[in-house]
Amino acid sequence: MQAITHHLRGIISVLYLTVNTLVWGTFLFAVTCLRLMIPLVSWRKICGRIAMFIAESWVFFNNTGIILTRNIDIVVEGIEKLDRKAWYLVISNHQSWTDIPILQKVFYHKIPFLKFFLKKELIWVPVLGQAWWALDFPFMKRYTPGFIKKHPHLKGKDMEITRKACEKFKDNPVSIMNFTEGTRFTTVKQQRQKSPFKNLLRPKAGGIGFVLSAMGDQLSYILDVTISYPDGEPDFWEFLCGKMRRIHVSVRKIPVTDELVGDYTNDKDYRIRFQRWLNDLWNQKDLYLEHEIKGRLKN
Repeated sequence: MQAITHHLRGIISVLYLTVNTLVWGTFLFAVTCLRLMIPLVSWRKICGRIAMFIAESWVFFNNTGIILTRNIDIVVEGIEKLDRKAWYLVISNHQSWTDIPILQKVFYHKIPFLKFFLKKELIWVPVLGQAWWALDFPFMKRYTPGFIKKHPHLKGKDMEITRKACEKFKDNPVSIMNFTEGTRFTTVKQQRQKSPFKNLLRPKAGGIGFVLSAMGDQLSYILDVTISYPDGEPDFWEFLCGKMRRIHVSVRKIPVTDELVGDYTNDKDYRIRFQRWLNDLWNQKDLYLEHEIKGRLKN
């Protein structure tokens, strides 16, 4: 009987999320169309504010319907002195689709709305691409070293495109979100890539190095987030069904110093230093997760 109740709750949760997304997504699409129809800077700013209100309303109702209605003990550390008027780069480990609603819940109205750097081609994805554009998600163009070799005149062009995309954030605080491992953690993936960390995949320095190169002078802090699930390996369906009971989120605020900012694409010495710094950070995160796991086993 309990299993049936859990599955029923999961189905209701999926329906709730779908309806909530469709409702606010429809409003957002309408605002996007209005913004496209009138290419005035002042009008686009007004539409941008309305779009942000819609996105934050979507998150609020997700929080209310999916998280606050469940008996989940979410322990959060390190968010006491955050500011909605500051600029942040948020980096985190990634274990489950559950991470995303949890991060939205933890940072809701504490920092600016979380945004991701997106590939420029994604702007053409029907509905979603235009919604991301309306929300001022930064679009970037990345060229591989091999492509640059064949087209040397494009060297530095990707950074120029990224910097231009970030110009809109000079006067508008933003939180750029990056799951630094690039994908969700599994033991199979960890073994396949021969990760030196017990509970993490290898961090990919290129993404956040690129952001720091483009926005380093604007960013106030890096927020280093570590998410752990004391009850064991997380599953999004179990979360929707209400089976997940405990979640721990640790946030560490790291100042963006001159040592962390450089030309990741062209400065080899900086690239090596930055990769070493990130690996040290990931080693500390791995030790934290190992301590969490040992605590769970003792209990």
